[in-house]
Amino acid sequence: MDNYRQIKREEIALLKKQRCHSDDWNKLWVDPDFRPERVWDTAFSGNIRLGVFDLKKELPSGICIQSGLCNAKLHNVSVGDNSCIENIHSYIANYNIGSGCIIENVDKIYTEGISSFGNGVDVSVLNETGGREVPINNKLTAHFAYILALYRHKTELVKRMRELVSIYAQKVSSDRGTIGDNVTISHSGTLKNVVIGDYTTIEGISSLINGSINGNAYDPVYIGHGVNAQDFIISSGAKVERGVNITKCFVGQGTILGKGYSANDSLFFSNCLGENGEASSVFAGPYTVSHHKSTLLIAGMFSFMNAGSGSNQSNHMYKLGPIHQGIMERGAKTTSDSYILWPSRIGAFSLVLGRHVNNTDTSSLPFSYLIEQDNTTYLIPGVNLKSVGTVRDAQKWPKRDLRKDPVKLDQINYNLLSPYTIQKMLNGRAILRELMRVSGETTDVFSYKSTKIKNTSLINGIRYYEIAIKKFLGNSIIKRLEKTRFKSIEEIRDRLRPDTAIGLGEWLDISGLIAPKTEIDKLICGIETREISKIADINHFIEELHRNYYYYEWTWAYSKISEFYNIDPGEITIHQIRKIVMEWEDSVVGLDKMLYEDARHEFSLSSMTGFGADGNMDECRLDFEQVRGVFENNPFVAAVLKHIEDKTALGQELITRLEDIQ
Repeated sequence: MDNYRQIKREEIALLKKQRCHSDDWNKLWVDPDFRPERVWDTAFSGNIRLGVFDLKKELPSGICIQSGLCNAKLHNVSVGDNSCIENIHSYIANYNIGSGCIIENVDKIYTEGISSFGNGVDVSVLNETGGREVPINNKLTAHFAYILALYRHKTELVKRMRELVSIYAQKVSSDRGTIGDNVTISHSGTLKNVVIGDYTTIEGISSLINGSINGNAYDPVYIGHGVNAQDFIISSGAKVERGVNITKCFVGQGTILGKGYSANDSLFFSNCLGENGEASSVFAGPYTVSHHKSTLLIAGMFSFMNAGSGSNQSNHMYKLGPIHQGIMERGAKTTSDSYILWPSRIGAFSLVLGRHVNNTDTSSLPFSYLIEQDNTTYLIPGVNLKSVGTVRDAQKWPKRDLRKDPVKLDQINYNLLSPYTIQKMLNGRAILRELMRVSGETTDVFSYKSTKIKNTSLINGIRYYEIAIKKFLGNSIIKRLEKTRFKSIEEIRDRLRPDTAIGLGEWLDISGLIAPKTEIDKLICGIETREISKIADINHFIEELHRNYYYYEWTWAYSKISEFYNIDPGEITIHQIRKIVMEWEDSVVGLDKMLYEDARHEFSLSSMTGFGADGNMDECRLDFEQVRGVFENNPFVAAVLKHIEDKTALGQELITRLEDIQ
């Protein structure tokens, strides 16, 4: 009872006059400066602690309310300084309430028994019938969940990771709930076994049962009207509002769920958006977006994904139940009314159009279109590299990072071209070449894993992949050599040598984190051998991987220069560097020109259909320009032209620096 004193007799007498009563006044302890004038019509039972109630708090409307207690029943409750609790319809029990809170017009808030407040709850992601459960917790990251959900073949790893979560859940378990400082809870139903972080606002909810809301002063959480949530963790900066119903869900930092969204057994990591639709057993990695009422995401893994209206997947063959799953790799999107039969795996940054009724795996052919025609999936490899939409997506993701919390749970790599995607393009190019060799160059349509590839699509796919590979490798060399004056080719070779051996071999996308497989294997080994013994240690290891990405990326790029250009980078010559830079420049400019022409389609005559509704063609064009602007002045178009100019200058600057070196 440090810094608290037992309530005085004269204070008890005044409280009784103000229609307060207690089962045992001896269990009521107060701040030394406590003033009973601020407590009215309140019933106390169990152990009670009360702070001072001196200050008023101004509401958004300009109304000021006095801190204190009025018309409430408190059982085993501590109340911090200058909080206002009034009009509690039932009671508040077994809670520690912080300072500066407003709790008004609420049914009841209570903790029953020992609770872990949502920590340790198993979420059946990907497989509705179980087998890939992820126990949620306050420190859960997309990367931890990815490894635990997908690496089930590593039984010791899974056992150990589950143990770590169990230990953490026991550590945070208590028979008393917590409401942090400056929390507002108003006009709400029942809150049972819920921990609420600082600066959280909860208004108009129906019920919150068994969960943690991890808001803080840097990035508060908002829970709005009509929300029902059970067995959940909600991270800092999240908004859950407008009739959302979630059961057994993790809501990541900066994620927004609203407009009647419904989800069960799903994980939503950083900056996801779910509105109107439905999710079931979904692993929604960073930037998974679903806007539409008719959209169902089920038993799938997604990231950097936008689901078109009416998008649907099927995990049920009506035989052994809903046992199937699917993966859409980072950046893959679906158009309106698309359908995918699970199990399938869609390659990174691909676009799915139509209804695909055959199981397919296009993971080795990224940046593709999958188009359904007469119940057949036609694959157009690499074509999405020249889509203005792909580049626009890559530009907008960093700008749409809503996380303000200085502690970022998910380590997100936004790069469109990385060792992860370039290695797929290298493999994809080899696959397409082999298809052509085996079937013959004159074949009209090639078959690949339940898909069809037209001859022209295959030839163009090889070209698109080569352009992107040259762009990535050339850019890597230019970045490595920038802002440095060299006197000899030996100095250049020394500079090109990697700083670390880490980065060789295969790379993985661990739900937003792009990292060498060797390092992920090292992490897994550390967990299995108990060298890594805390969730915080796992998260720190991943943070270091993310921080060192560009060092590891260069190690990988250096090794691929030899493979792709058939030269020894340790013996590279000025002529070879100049040739790589010139090919890079051609690739960058060529790709930008494709993007430029793709953007021009949005300003074609057909795009003007419906403009100038009651006028002639001139008025149609004028109306279009007033609404959409002029092509040349479009911000994206201007950015593409500026990019061509800047990259051309960058390449020429390096070539100029190389001219005097022998």
